[in-house]
Amino acid sequence: MGLCCLWIWACWNIFFQRLSMSTSTSASVFINGDAAIAETDADFICATLDWWPPEKCDYGTCSWGNASLLNLDLESSLLENAVKAFDPLKIRLGGTLQDKVIYDVGDLKQLCHPFAENVSLMFGFTDGCLPMSRWDALNLFFKKTGVVVAFGLNALNGRKEVSTGVLGGPWDSTNAYDFIQYTVDHGYQINSWELGNELSGNGVGTRINAMQYATDVINLNKMLQNIYKDFQVKPQLIAPGGFFDANWFKEFLQQSGPNIVDVVTHHIYNLGPGVDQHLLEKILDPSYLSQEESTFQSLKTILENYGPWSSSWVGEAGGAYNSGRNLVTNSFVFSFWYLDQLGMASIYNTKSYCRQSLIGGNYGLLNTTTYVPNPDYYSALLWHRLMGERVLSLNSNGTQYMRAYAHCAKNNTGVTLLFINLSKLDEIIVDISTYSQNEGQNNLSTRTDLIKDKSRLEYHLTAKDRDLHSQTMLLNGEILDVTPKGDIPPLEPIEVNPETPISIAPLSIVFVSLPYVQLVACIR
Repeated sequence: MGLCCLWIWACWNIFFQRLSMSTSTSASVFINGDAAIAETDADFICATLDWWPPEKCDYGTCSWGNASLLNLDLESSLLENAVKAFDPLKIRLGGTLQDKVIYDVGDLKQLCHPFAENVSLMFGFTDGCLPMSRWDALNLFFKKTGVVVAFGLNALNGRKEVSTGVLGGPWDSTNAYDFIQYTVDHGYQINSWELGNELSGNGVGTRINAMQYATDVINLNKMLQNIYKDFQVKPQLIAPGGFFDANWFKEFLQQSGPNIVDVVTHHIYNLGPGVDQHLLEKILDPSYLSQEESTFQSLKTILENYGPWSSSWVGEAGGAYNSGRNLVTNSFVFSFWYLDQLGMASIYNTKSYCRQSLIGGNYGLLNTTTYVPNPDYYSALLWHRLMGERVLSLNSNGTQYMRAYAHCAKNNTGVTLLFINLSKLDEIIVDISTYSQNEGQNNLSTRTDLIKDKSRLEYHLTAKDRDLHSQTMLLNGEILDVTPKGDIPPLEPIEVNPETPISIAPLSIVFVSLPYVQLVACIR
């Protein structure tokens, strides 16, 4: 046996020895059932489609393939089934190159060319173009699959550089106006229009000051009011689609004024670059995960004080920037980060959370080449089906390695809980209690009046072969995979006697449905 094989054998031997040495720890969860603390949209789960061409590479790896809005295979039955399974899935169309996209419609004064690689230009590519034939095809796909569409417009038309890294001057909205008018004339349903990508604060590639951007957003609002004047329900205006900068966001909301911006969007890549060798440690570190809570809290406070007419979305979140990291951001371990982000965002009244990406890069919910779902696809689908809009107050104690969230059940009675066990060794045994002013505290495992002849439903998610880098997820011990016909598999729970404790295995995730728990907060 070679030295390499001996080393691998020794590592696995140590790993399984540690598993056999795992211990149990107890945790208590208390749910306040009097009132919801926040509320999400029903289509809270959102994913992105980007503009990157196949030539987009990071750290010597080209991970985008044909996953662009311009070349994605819209005839793929697997892609269609994966999107339809959400019924509906919200998709944000945009990304870094959206501010270099022109639309081949109206009085366009330049030829419609695809993106071409040019390392001397911003983001390494020339301007690109969206032909209306492709826009027609995309909208046919969206209609067929029931997609809720948010579109990111090019915000850099007409700008001039006023200082290094800063663009100024008014936005030339002519091409955008013609494009939106074309969209309306053809009956295409757009939920939201967004202006620009990552131009706030210090920007990425370039930036626009908050006052100028506010002026441009007011202009966009007037455009939308004019074009959609005969519509009873008008699309939302969302902005700025950039990284959170408290002072910039404050000034933007003050300058744009009341009832202009419907949704304030921000982006999250809190794990650092995809090339970072310590991504795994960050994902499994509860203190590191909690750091992002300050962003959600700060934005919530700013909206309360400066923009109470607006709600918030996470408009793009891939965790690790520059396309993520293969076998980390597209593997089982990333569901710890992703689901924790969904839970944390919900607590702070975030209405939608758009994952970068639906497909493309190393952080797609679907494999870039085959369209087969990666583990986070199933995590997103379970959240979408189980976690309702109303967010419940939950307090837990016992171990820092357990992350726990509670929502009213989705389209059903009862409560759904999400448990994430970040511990490599400890199984966590959870005891659940509810509290209300009328009834005081109730231990749910001993209330026989609640649980008689009822079952608890559990969805245990683990990695195949206990390999955190696996791209295969197990649900209750069974491999999740598409059927031979390309259908998404059913996500079936196990039924459990509610008098038995809830057990969360080391490095696992569990959704727990308690249909027999009726809380005042969940009664509509």
